[in-house]
Amino acid sequence: MASYIVFSTLLLFFFNPSSTFAQQSFRPKALVVPVSKDASTLQYTTRISQRTPLVPINLVLDLGGQYLWVDCEQNYVSSTYRPARCHSAQCSLAKATGCGDCFSSPKPGCNNNTCGLTPGNTVTHTATGGELASDVVSVQSTTGSNPGPNVTVSQFLFACAPTFLLQGLAAGVSGMAGLGRTRISLPSQFASAFSFDRTFAICLSSSTRTDINGVVFFGDGPYVFLPRNVDVSQSLIYTRLYINPVSTASAFSQGDPSSEYFIQVNAINVNEKPVAINTTLLSIDGEGVGGTKISTVNPYTVLEASIFKAVTEMFISEAKARNITQTGATGPFEVCFSTENVLSTRVGPSVPSIDFVFQNNSTFWRVFGANSMVQVNDNVLCLGIVNGGENPRTSIVIGGLQLEDNLLQFDLAKSRLGFSSSLLFTQTTCANFNFTSIN
Repeated sequence: MASYIVFSTLLLFFFNPSSTFAQQSFRPKALVVPVSKDASTLQYTTRISQRTPLVPINLVLDLGGQYLWVDCEQNYVSSTYRPARCHSAQCSLAKATGCGDCFSSPKPGCNNNTCGLTPGNTVTHTATGGELASDVVSVQSTTGSNPGPNVTVSQFLFACAPTFLLQGLAAGVSGMAGLGRTRISLPSQFASAFSFDRTFAICLSSSTRTDINGVVFFGDGPYVFLPRNVDVSQSLIYTRLYINPVSTASAFSQGDPSSEYFIQVNAINVNEKPVAINTTLLSIDGEGVGGTKISTVNPYTVLEASIFKAVTEMFISEAKARNITQTGATGPFEVCFSTENVLSTRVGPSVPSIDFVFQNNSTFWRVFGANSMVQVNDNVLCLGIVNGGENPRTSIVIGGLQLEDNLLQFDLAKSRLGFSSSLLFTQTTCANFNFTSIN
């Protein structure tokens, strides 16, 4: 134990991320980036600036991703790019144990005596080798109500990846922005650079219009949305975050925990009625199988086959009681309905609610029609939940549709998730952060 403490102290001495930010005229209290929904892939994309001179780059947002990775094969030009040398403190921070050479002329992504990572495309479940490096990153500061001046981190760690890893991602993106539970994810590096609380929040918009954006905040609240200047951070419900002891990444080393965000769902209700499910599936076993995680790379919630069957059967029964008629399956959706007799409400189509119940019956995340139904055409609505089959790695994956217009705060210091339920109740949406007025 003593040797571990000494090593940790030396590591912080030789590489303290808080020393890597460029000199600012002020120290921001929080940062903000926009998030768009790609109409073709339903992926959520964000935008930051990187390199010298700065270049805006679009990235697929990966809530559970380990770190930032970027295509360095195409047009990566920067005077401040620095590969991480073998056995350096950067390599230790990134848990990059591999070390190698590149048998061609030096360039970003290809240098001798550098340590490597295994960047992964979590959409296609593909991973490959990539060089660990650092470069300048710039994002906007915020007060929580408005964007402020841009600030920079001068030695932001990321992984270089080959171009082929972009396959399956939204058009025009250069990589993926990982927000997961690692020392070099975006939230961790920003928190270290600017001495924030290790807290961030996501608020995804349901709109696929390019001029309408959701938002990610790095740092604590307030998180203020127009038109009534509602600070959503004041009305969050909290449940505990759990660590899956076995990595869920496409490639990982033995003993690595998962970087994804897991919560403990103890029950599921439909129309406030409990669903009979095999509760052993709701906990993570010794092999890292089971449990519930939150994902921005899955467009819809995915349920293990028996849970899916139980939930959808009750949903169909409760919908029938409202004179809502079931129709045939459409696309990836097995459960669809005629729009006839489906009323509209502030929180979407009037259909049975679905509750994810946490530590007690009074702590639950209620999913209303806006977050449960997909309008596939004028006459058909489908339940936006898909069958994950038997024996999936994770029993419940809460996906993008169910997250939209809900603010989720991830507090890593307190290991808790704060969630707002639907912002539509408070007559606002995730697209209502004021990006236009600079303070």
